[in-house]
Amino acid sequence: MKQLIYYIDKGNGRFEPFYEYMATNVGFDEFYARQLCTYFVMHGTQFELISNEMEENVEVLILKEIGRNLSGEDEQSFRGRGIHIEFRSPNERENYRVLSHIPCETHFEVIRYLLKDVVDVPIVGQMLVTSTEIDEDRGVYVIYVTDLKVS
Repeated sequence: MKQLIYYIDKGNGRFEPFYEYMATNVGFDEFYARQLCTYFVMHGTQFELISNEMEENVEVLILKEIGRNLSGEDEQSFRGRGIHIEFRSPNERENYRVLSHIPCETHFEVIRYLLKDVVDVPIVGQMLVTSTEIDEDRGVYVIYVTDLKVS
């Protein structure tokens, strides 16, 4: 695993290279964390992960362009401030309200959260994960969560 390349599915079997990370610049833990995110935000545009592939030493992520990224409540940049996870409501009516955020020492800590269906959200408690995102523009992982439904 030497590089991670994002491609955009342009339809009709056409794939356009979009962004690339080299293992010399990004650790393997970040490679894996990125592969676990269902959404990717860059340059104000949101993309959905539709395929996660490998080709020899290359990790290939195929994205579908969703459109302009809608800003959520209280968006702040974490760029240059280390690794962070933000927990947000998945509800557009609530303007994707921030519930909590945490700093992480490594991307392996982030992976622990990205692998879960239910996570402990600081101050709030256990919540159900609805989707995950890497917001490249703000330098933060975002985990969208909702209340656990008790039957």
